Amino acid sequence: MSLLSVPKGIHGEAKNIFELLMNRKYKLDYYQREYKWQSPNIIELLEDLSSKFFLSFSDTHKPEDVKKYPGYFLGSLVVCEKVSGNFIIDGQQRLTSLTLLSIYLNNLQHDLPEKTPLDYLIYSESFRKKSFNLEVDERNDCMMALFMNQTFDVTNKIESVQNRGVRPAL
Repeated sequence: MSLLSVPKGIHGEAKNIFELLMNRKYKLDYYQREYKWQSPNIIELLEDLSSKFFLSFSDTHKPEDVKKYPGYFLGSLVVCEKVSGNFIIDGQQRLTSLTLLSIYLNNLQHDLPEKTPLDYLIYSESFRKKSFNLEVDERNDCMMALFMNQTFDVTNKIESVQNRGVRPAL
């Protein structure tokens, strides 16, 4: 008997952000690097997303017309499904950035009378306990502070939490 497990198959399918994050949990394996994206990476992502959006946008469009806009390829996300969960092999920087962007957009609309629900892209809730869709124990307190729009002391925290290059002024 081999010590290596053979994958049952490699499957590729296009998914939008809702399908990728809604009611899904992702974990990081021990060999994954810290979250390293800085401002230039985030700016490039936002510029790419907005330029793709504005290629289709018209101020005569209704909000529901946006669902007909063509998608934007963010790159591949490679996930290994294990008994203990879905582990990200490739795409952690993008997935973390999309989660942080979702938190930021969720907080921006805090005082608006009509809100677009984004919670399900950020966390799921079971028995009144929130758990983030990107489960990294060392980041949970920071993620909760960001989600609640509260300050968080990054002193003596892991590099991913100390990363100041992407923190917007809220």
